[in-house]
Amino acid sequence: MIAMKSAVLRKLAVLLTALTVAGTGCTHTQRPERRVHVISHDVSGIDFNDARGTGGAGAEAYCAELQKQCFTKCWRRKPDIPSIEKHSGKHHEHCTTKCLEVFNQCVKEQEELERQDAQKKELHFPTMDAALDWLRNHTAEAPPGTNVVVTGVAFVVALMAGALVLSPL
Repeated sequence: MIAMKSAVLRKLAVLLTALTVAGTGCTHTQRPERRVHVISHDVSGIDFNDARGTGGAGAEAYCAELQKQCFTKCWRRKPDIPSIEKHSGKHHEHCTTKCLEVFNQCVKEQEELERQDAQKKELHFPTMDAALDWLRNHTAEAPPGTNVVVTGVAFVVALMAGALVLSPL
């Protein structure tokens, strides 16, 4: 009789444990499904360059300083075009044009560096819902090529048939 009561109590304990676990749900983090998730069905109105700009004030200031140094160096020297007299109006125009090209090339290089950095960007999220919500609200800040990690699973932002998607790596 005591053995029978003990067996019933053990079965009851197992049943209560099972019900408790089922009622509270799984306590560990679920890994996201390795499938393609749509961020936006139409990317035609999204300008991925708009969010990044031209490197911010730091890059523009750097390029402006290069332009200033170029002009100072050019102005001190005799122009390499023999028909232009040193310190003449034509000399000033020549140095301005030459150094503006230096500035524009610098800005272009800074934009390319920033574009490459943006492609190396990696975003981390605790759940797929959090990732998709953020990406839908900040689409221009996550251009194609951006790596996204959701609970340890890697995805990449990609363009597929005109839609922006989150695709497993």
